[in-house]
Amino acid sequence: MITVVIPTLNEEDTIGNVVAYARSRKQVNEVIVVDDKSLDATVKQAREAGARVITSSRLGKGASLKEGTLAASNEIVLFLDGDIDPYPHYTIDLLAKPLLNGEADFVKAAFSRNAGRVTELVAKPLLSIFFPDLLRFSQPLSGMIAGRRNLLAELEFSDDYGVDIGILIDMYLRNVRLKEVEIGYLENKSKPWQALGKMSREVARTIILKAADTRNPNFNVEELGVLQEIRSQMEFALEDRLSQLEKLIVFDMDNTLLRGRFIDRCAETFGFRDELMNIRSAAGDPVTLTKKIAPLLKGISLNELMEVADAIPIVDGAAAVVGRLKERGYIVGIISDSYDCVTTHVRNKLGMDFSLSNELEFSKSVCTGEVKLPSFFFGQPNSRCRHTLCKTNAFLSLLDKYGIKKENTIAIGDGPNDLCMIKEAGIGIAFCSKDELLNHHADLVISRPTFEPLLELAG
Repeated sequence: MITVVIPTLNEEDTIGNVVAYARSRKQVNEVIVVDDKSLDATVKQAREAGARVITSSRLGKGASLKEGTLAASNEIVLFLDGDIDPYPHYTIDLLAKPLLNGEADFVKAAFSRNAGRVTELVAKPLLSIFFPDLLRFSQPLSGMIAGRRNLLAELEFSDDYGVDIGILIDMYLRNVRLKEVEIGYLENKSKPWQALGKMSREVARTIILKAADTRNPNFNVEELGVLQEIRSQMEFALEDRLSQLEKLIVFDMDNTLLRGRFIDRCAETFGFRDELMNIRSAAGDPVTLTKKIAPLLKGISLNELMEVADAIPIVDGAAAVVGRLKERGYIVGIISDSYDCVTTHVRNKLGMDFSLSNELEFSKSVCTGEVKLPSFFFGQPNSRCRHTLCKTNAFLSLLDKYGIKKENTIAIGDGPNDLCMIKEAGIGIAFCSKDELLNHHADLVISRPTFEPLLELAG
């Protein structure tokens, strides 16, 4: 049998579903949530979902992992992050299978999204110097792992961002059998830009300390000075990158990044076109419209929705343009009235920095028909328009978050619900739009499905 350990800190919105998912797997008979002194309802939600909850004796993810390991009653211990929902259905099965079959002693998950910035800029370059064998792991900083309790209990876990890479290196140094498994598509929160410097330092520090371990025959003490310099240069590169991020470009998704509208394709695929048209003709305000459309997706799995999204073509060359915009110091992302499972998928495909959209709810990877409209869409006392719900409110919240001046922004959309945002941005662009009012107010009208003209504006 398997013990699932979930370290948590202020994850009330997701922990209940994560616990429920873990308990749904037949081979899991123990779920332990190790709480790092959360200030919200995390503990209450975890207990109500059926987990055994213990409070970590000291702060830090490493301490939580260690104490969860020691509290486990099974020989196989599997760690999940508490802020991911939903998990791909077979995550636990895939992580545990090599251990149950005697093929491995330690297993690490990889998932379908681009490796993070710290992974590419810091972890992999340092691993290539001292632990080149570990480059076979596509996501060495992944926190979803499984291992044998007796081996995990011997480790000293770091209390910072270096804990996950530290565990992998320690297992490697002990010559245990290692394996990476692909678990599928995963919605994973990217670290905020402000955290990247701290994360890079702690990951680099862990790798350096492990490299200096006398049990590692690859370590050459004469190279330590060079290694420290590499780490410093990596940190400098990250800090320099952050200092340039004073410009913002926002894309709509449906009929802008995508050559089609997601909900319309779903209506065609799953046969609710008439119901959708009736709702659109009867509904008044956008809140009511959004709440009434979501139930049409009830009972459809996340994988089926992703297949629909993948069947809609993305504008040719969009990824290349996004990459060049980021090179010029732009924060690039999506603001959409579609659903977060789709916008995040598109964001990851194109290498964007963020996506803001409505939050479609799932239970065991199946849509419940419920949707949450995030607060950042709703009008505030300082809102620039009188709409109850507007993308402009989300747009302005980004400017405040990143300290960006409005004149350093670009917004791109195709329809009337983009109008306020396009009028508010420094440069507003109508993209292949048939809306005369939008085209009239836009600073630039792009009539062909290409984003190349952006590169002439975005200096």
